[in-house]
Amino acid sequence: MESNEIRISSWNELQEELFSDSWSPHLGRFRSRNAFRGLSDAHYPLLTGLIRLGGNFVDIERHILRNFKKYAHRSVAGGDSVWHWLSMAQHFGLPTRLLDWTYSPFVAMHFATANIEKFDVDGVIWAVNYVQAHQMLPASLRGALEREGANVFTVEMLAESIWSLGDLGNLAMEDFVMFFEPPSMEDRIVNQFAFFSIMSDPHKPVDQWLEDHPAIWRKIIIPAELKWEIRDKLDQGNITERVLFPGLDGLSRWLKRHYSPKG
Repeated sequence: MESNEIRISSWNELQEELFSDSWSPHLGRFRSRNAFRGLSDAHYPLLTGLIRLGGNFVDIERHILRNFKKYAHRSVAGGDSVWHWLSMAQHFGLPTRLLDWTYSPFVAMHFATANIEKFDVDGVIWAVNYVQAHQMLPASLRGALEREGANVFTVEMLAESIWSLGDLGNLAMEDFVMFFEPPSMEDRIVNQFAFFSIMSDPHKPVDQWLEDHPAIWRKIIIPAELKWEIRDKLDQGNITERVLFPGLDGLSRWLKRHYSPKG
């Protein structure tokens, strides 16, 4: 919806928009309740890897996940719930019904400006209020959050409430979106301040659901002509691949981008 789109015109204006609703009167602190997702192209929809897979992807999902568990099991430590395995699969690039988000607006800025091959098109940062989204959850899930005094689920909390992905779709007549934190299985998840969303209906993209709930989200457009300034300032602030993807692969990605010629 166009009324939810905000086109910024400067670095300072971007900061104002990203932190505009972060004041919490209840806490007396600046604590944003937004999930952020940065994309290099403002026209990209919020599609999961499973939807992008195409074909009869929902029926294929269980086969993909079953075989992932079969071959990955000896390399994976931790819980054995479907939520643990989904988190692990998403983290390592398997097409799943999860979508990546971050608590950090600066990490979202990084992903909106990391691909220098997309510096000729507008980028975007989505901001979705996960607390308000969770107010529309089925009563059983809202109750689980309230008992924990939490705003976002953990995989352990979900494992106590939902045994299978099939159960998720049977909890309510209306579609809903849910946010949860993965286990801190790698430094990358911790450094990116990452968490996931999941739709009750795996066929439905998150942005389609958001269209019916315009009060809880904003779409902040980053003009192409501002990307180099934002990118350079993020690099100066040490928000880079070297930090967000610890290891030699992240170091190599940072160096390749950092020393690529402008234009």
